[in-house]
Amino acid sequence: MSQTVRSETSHDQTAGHPRTFAPATLLLLLALSVFGAIIGVQLLTTLGVTPNTAIIGAMVAMVIARIPLQCFARFRSIHIQNLAQSATSAATFGAANSLLLPIAIPWLFGRQDMVMPMFVGVALAMLLDGYLLYRLFNTRIFPAEGAWPPGVAAAESIKAGDQGGKHAALLGVGIAMGAVGSWFKFPMAALGTAFIGNIWALGMLGIGFLLRGYSLPVFGFDINKLYIPHGMMAGAGVVALFQIVRLVRSGKNEAPPAEQQQAILPEAQNTQIGKTLRFGALGFALISVLIALTSGLYAHLTLPWLLAFMVYAAFAAFLHQMIVGLAAMHSGWFPAFAVALITLLAGILIGFPPEALAMLCGFSAATGPAFADMGYDLKAGWILRGKGEFTSFELDGRRQQLLAAMLAFVVAIPVVLFIYKGYFAQGLVPPVAKVYVAAINAGVSMEIAKSLLIWAIPGALIQLVGGPGRQMGVLLATGLLINNPLAGWAVLIGIAIRTVWIRVGGEPARNKMEVLAAGMIAGDALFSFFSSVLPGGKK
Repeated sequence: MSQTVRSETSHDQTAGHPRTFAPATLLLLLALSVFGAIIGVQLLTTLGVTPNTAIIGAMVAMVIARIPLQCFARFRSIHIQNLAQSATSAATFGAANSLLLPIAIPWLFGRQDMVMPMFVGVALAMLLDGYLLYRLFNTRIFPAEGAWPPGVAAAESIKAGDQGGKHAALLGVGIAMGAVGSWFKFPMAALGTAFIGNIWALGMLGIGFLLRGYSLPVFGFDINKLYIPHGMMAGAGVVALFQIVRLVRSGKNEAPPAEQQQAILPEAQNTQIGKTLRFGALGFALISVLIALTSGLYAHLTLPWLLAFMVYAAFAAFLHQMIVGLAAMHSGWFPAFAVALITLLAGILIGFPPEALAMLCGFSAATGPAFADMGYDLKAGWILRGKGEFTSFELDGRRQQLLAAMLAFVVAIPVVLFIYKGYFAQGLVPPVAKVYVAAINAGVSMEIAKSLLIWAIPGALIQLVGGPGRQMGVLLATGLLINNPLAGWAVLIGIAIRTVWIRVGGEPARNKMEVLAAGMIAGDALFSFFSSVLPGGKK
């Protein structure tokens, strides 16, 4: 039984990866996409958060596979289950974060005439988001060997369901620990993530959580009200962008190490980073032009200001995407709401009028979540397909995952289009959209501008010292932006346990530790999801 994955992978890499558009698989993915989109919209508007539903999609496929009919036997394939989890989570994040949240901003601002131009623009940005991560996955910027904790959790859950045995038992223990810990409000996903990710990056994340949570009782002031986290992220984000550019330039003529030959794309994907980033920048620029022209911003802006808006909106969307992606890869968190607020505050400082700021904020907020989620899903697929051992099979599977995610995005578009008016009419809007609109109406004082500029300096320096591999500045700022001190303790405790575990058990113990960690993350996600959607679960 323990050889199930190996034998199936070997067989499938010869026969080819299961097709996304095979009739039975397509029907399952369509149903899961509608389900994921509705769940995402419902939870974002009622609870203010979007759950990762990847494991739910895989579980549905596992349950269907157990139906004793021949037509359902195909869903026993771990690769079809991977497609199922990819489509479910893509629809969830796409519908909630990339579509509904952005259009809520002009709606709350009282400019319903700008909702449809925003909707068209962010729908295109969502599709571009997913495609760019597909092109950048397993490169120097977003390596497949990166942590991507939710992706590891999804892959290990699927493997356990397929293999059974000790692997499944250990994962089950982790899931139970994750669910019980979540019941007692302890962030078990943070503890599990500390077993998987980069210790330096996670250490900075944990410190950030603690500083944010205890700044008021310990230091006597709230760092969030002083915009310290926002300044830190602004500085770290800009440096991170320059580090990416440097990686692109330094890698143009660099041959990949021999041990990576099996894991890279045959067309030398690392050398395509620059081309992909230029394509993304051009895509965001064109979308910003589309939003500016179709929303009527030309009536509120002179030509120089209109051009400035187009350039800054494209830059903000691109920067937001990169920061969210890097944070997601290293920690499993992506501070999309907070980073969008930073780009908005910068827009206010530049001097854009309120209508332009509303469109700018929505466009920026739309990029990143779909990008990060695609990374999680591709990481899960990479593990299930043998971690790049079969290059052609890996590439085929990655393409099928892209098709599954794009299908989910396309399904999410009409779902949101059909239901958003009913939700907004009842006052069901994403809470963070109200924060953005309040910021636009309030403006930014010189004190806030001064704080942003001052604290951008240490953020930039920490990011510079840590380098692109550790992303210490981005992760510290991520922790500072999220008020969750318990997660800080969980991360630091997890790092301590991990250090002792590896020192005592050596490298052979690492796999067991990561399986247990994946279970904790999965258990936390499952408990959070079901406690949110079941009657009596919301407290």
